[in-house]
Amino acid sequence: MDNFEKFNLNQELYSALKEMNFKTPTEVQEKAIPIILNGRDIIVQSKTGTGKTGAFLIPIIQKLEASDALSAMIIVPTRELAIQVHGVMKKLAHGSGLKAVLVYGGASINVQIDKLRDGANMVIGTPGRIIDLMERGEIDVSRIKFLVLDEADMMLDLGFIDDIELIIKSMPREKQMMLFSATMPSKIYGLSQRYMKKADMLNISSDQELTVDTISHSYGISDRAHKIRTLVSYIDEYKPRKAIIFSDTKHNADFLHRTLARLGYQVAVIHGDMRQAQREKSLMDFRHNVQFLVATNVASRGLDITGISHIINYDTPLDPYVYVHRVGRSARMGADGVAFSIVVPEEEYIIREIENSVAVRMKPVYLDESKFDDSVLGLRGNNHTERSDRSERRGPGGGQFRGNYGRRPPQQRGGGNYSHGNRGRRDYHPNH
Repeated sequence: MDNFEKFNLNQELYSALKEMNFKTPTEVQEKAIPIILNGRDIIVQSKTGTGKTGAFLIPIIQKLEASDALSAMIIVPTRELAIQVHGVMKKLAHGSGLKAVLVYGGASINVQIDKLRDGANMVIGTPGRIIDLMERGEIDVSRIKFLVLDEADMMLDLGFIDDIELIIKSMPREKQMMLFSATMPSKIYGLSQRYMKKADMLNISSDQELTVDTISHSYGISDRAHKIRTLVSYIDEYKPRKAIIFSDTKHNADFLHRTLARLGYQVAVIHGDMRQAQREKSLMDFRHNVQFLVATNVASRGLDITGISHIINYDTPLDPYVYVHRVGRSARMGADGVAFSIVVPEEEYIIREIENSVAVRMKPVYLDESKFDDSVLGLRGNNHTERSDRSERRGPGGGQFRGNYGRRPPQQRGGGNYSHGNRGRRDYHPNH
């Protein structure tokens, strides 16, 4: 039996899975769901795009009762991922009577409070807003039975580890914990050792197999002043059907958005200087009718948008695992995907580091850029000079990555002892 019937799920859940066209469990679902249904703690290391969300939501929905007070909490690192998980939850729980409330910074806390007071079996949200609502007495975690930490390594990168511990310590010791992560840094493993009970370990993919094998990888060399020319030449020659273009900075993201729109492309942009409503509109547009989404690392983890054919790194990340999470936005659930990265000559060593770290072969691409001079691109003088903080990059000998990636500002670090004046800022990240 190769379908979900083997898990003996209730009829409402079967019907929801059928409606969503979920016919056969993925590998991570196949292995994780029985463990969770049996009530055991679990640590799952699995590459991106493998169906992890269903692996924890399906058994939790099976075990929850609509009459339960708040009994389940799913903590995620970003607002976008929270929205996505909540969307899957609503579809899977259709007909069950279960209610999940979505909470994250950047949206009205009063609206979220009203929804919590109306009753919730599950909370899905980001650490900062969850703590805010706990401090206000609006989230009571005293009866939590199920706790999921999703994209745990990204929460570590964003500096949320102390917030996570604060939340866990407020919960009953007798609960079932599920930790899902693409990589397993020592601090995440230490967290599991402190709070989980003889957890089952599932390593669906080793660190050397983090990218799915249906992605092809290539790169082009370009001096910094002409990267936009390289980008547009690649788009013109390879004609991506639907692509995310990653930039390291919000300034570059806006520049790319303006330039591509001026050239007549359908393009949206997402970064942290935008209001949440603007970010959600950009994602909605990209899902439905826009060819390109220009994004900072806010979109590199968790977003599950079908049909993405290409990932383009306008700024290629030094950390191979950031590269992995970016390119994992394509080739979702077994589809094919293409990753193309633009690299400046002095940083060509990045290609070797990515190849060695995650066991991929990156092929050089040679483009005819003669069609796109500055006049064609609509650029004048220095108005296209990119701003990119490369001061902390290191060559092959240094082995260091860009220093501001994945760190919270100094005023945001610490063990959750925040003043009320900082409410709503816990979910800040330099690349958001």
